[in-house]
Amino acid sequence: MSFKELGLSEPLLKAISKKGYETPSPIQAKAIPSVLEGKDVLASAQTGTGKTAGFTLPLLHLLSENPKEKYRPIRALILTPTRELAAQVFANVKEYSEFLNLRSAVIFGGVNQKPQIATIRKGVDVLVATPGRLLDLQNQGALSLKRVEIFVLDEADRMLDMGFLRDIERVMKLMPDKRQNLLFSATFSKDIKKLAYSILNNPVQVETARQNTAVEVIDQKVYRVAKGKKTGLIIKLISEGNWNQVLVFTRTKHGANKLCKKMISAGISAAAIHGNKSQGARTKALAGFKNGSVRVLVATDIAARGIDIPLLPHVINFELPNISEDYVHRIGRTGRAGAEGQALSLVSADETSYLKGIEKLIGESIEVEIVEGFEPDPNASTAPIKPGQNRNQNKGRRTNNRNSNSKGSGNNRNSNRNKSRNRNRNNDSTRN
Repeated sequence: MSFKELGLSEPLLKAISKKGYETPSPIQAKAIPSVLEGKDVLASAQTGTGKTAGFTLPLLHLLSENPKEKYRPIRALILTPTRELAAQVFANVKEYSEFLNLRSAVIFGGVNQKPQIATIRKGVDVLVATPGRLLDLQNQGALSLKRVEIFVLDEADRMLDMGFLRDIERVMKLMPDKRQNLLFSATFSKDIKKLAYSILNNPVQVETARQNTAVEVIDQKVYRVAKGKKTGLIIKLISEGNWNQVLVFTRTKHGANKLCKKMISAGISAAAIHGNKSQGARTKALAGFKNGSVRVLVATDIAARGIDIPLLPHVINFELPNISEDYVHRIGRTGRAGAEGQALSLVSADETSYLKGIEKLIGESIEVEIVEGFEPDPNASTAPIKPGQNRNQNKGRRTNNRNSNSKGSGNNRNSNRNKSRNRNRNNDSTRN
């Protein structure tokens, strides 16, 4: 099947050809006809299979068929969970609409809002946004969603599952009841599907692979290692393998910063990207990673859905995610568009249950290797570390004994610090 057979307009076909695409991916072939028919769509496919084009191409086709107004109201809204993903989707919209008389814009937090407001006031057909900045500008009267014809939730599972439901409900009330709704994502749990169906009207469900499977071209491997030896092992793997483009995931922002510093000290160019970084720093780090000046990008899960780098060869889980579905999104940054990729995970004893959950989710056992000199600790507990739990309990006890006359002030500081870290983790995506 060709893109022309899907019924897309000539200007879109010209833009697609310019990008070098010849045939639609399975998710595009299945989703585009339903979107063109004006139906609500719930679509899921593996990460890296072209979901973005699956909704942007038919969306642009539908908008371009309608008469243009001198003043351009927002007619299509695409909502994403992170700034990086918003920027990526916007770039795709710009590319595909190159030969159409349509205007688009992107808005997200962390940057000056004035240029965004100025662009919107000139008239925008397609708006790509993160929830926080969208609602902020709407509250200021800088934009209106009363004329939205098509509403898209990109990475819908993350949007609904990670604390965005209330914001989405607020956005829904600002749009006309009569509109087309599109939900695209890599994964949909049963609970998420229930929430999705409360938004969609008689939707067409499109799936191109078994739920939560990992891309087949990705070579997955687990290194069992003692927690304290993880940093040494990852530096050894990257250095001896002479890997030049490696995306590394940590569970926390503090962990990302700490590992990044260790990498730099070992002579490996690295940068960290997470929710506490300014948008300028995040953009600079991502640009450096893409152009090769930054060899290793250390990220929290905020980057799992917002980094699209063709032929990215290596993804490493320095720490496994405690949500199994996030593993699929993380490793999906490699092995995109049919290219081969390698996904490695450094697993300590307290992550054993996370590994079992991931293997159950993807329906396969992952190959395990142990590197001499970096063996796992046979005496370490396999109980998972809970968020906010003190990872150095013995050290903490010694500290408390030494400071028994401090009336608990040290304990209070540790408690407040842990609470702050938990808030930071929860806010990693919601600050957009």
